[in-house]
Amino acid sequence: MSRGLFRIAAAALLLGPALALAANGPKFTSTWKAPEESTVSFAGKKVAALIMSDDQDLRVAGEEALVRELAELGLASGVASYRIIPREELRDPDKAKGWYERSGVQGIVCMRLVSAQVRETWTPSMWVTSSYSTLWGYYPYGWGSAYAIGPGRTQEETLAVIETLVFSVPANKLLWAGMTESTNPKDAASVIGSVVDATVKEMTKQGLLQSRKQL
Repeated sequence: MSRGLFRIAAAALLLGPALALAANGPKFTSTWKAPEESTVSFAGKKVAALIMSDDQDLRVAGEEALVRELAELGLASGVASYRIIPREELRDPDKAKGWYERSGVQGIVCMRLVSAQVRETWTPSMWVTSSYSTLWGYYPYGWGSAYAIGPGRTQEETLAVIETLVFSVPANKLLWAGMTESTNPKDAASVIGSVVDATVKEMTKQGLLQSRKQL
């Protein structure tokens, strides 16, 4: 994502509290596992966290959140990419590859904000009136007001879509992928944090991350 596009997305995320009544946690809209995924375990191995963003503050916070989550669950030895790769060399695949390999990284968890957009929803206020409280109370009202539209209210909500990919560094292959949606996140940092938590739990449930006790 370009710097300009990310800033637009981040700005949309920051509007969340002012535009919506409540925030909802992330939900997975799709996941994918490679056939060989069942034979791979990162338990006790070094896994790098990588947030693909030009926003340095967001990247640092997101990578550290993922490292902490891995450490708390005892699933892998995590390291933030910003700690091992100079910022000016991070975008160069050949240079980044060398840093990861020299650091002994076996897997990389990549996360990026795919989109953040504000959308409108309309809620009819008439549904809370007494005419709607019972079927037979509504029945004559419905027939008598078939073409009447009562007053409603328009709400704006922010939808953030984040892609998470897990790669094997030695094999240079995609092992797992997931797409999440978060509604009305507080800000960019909080949505990354919540997706990190949900992603680690989902990967653990699907067997990609296993603790030493499970092996």
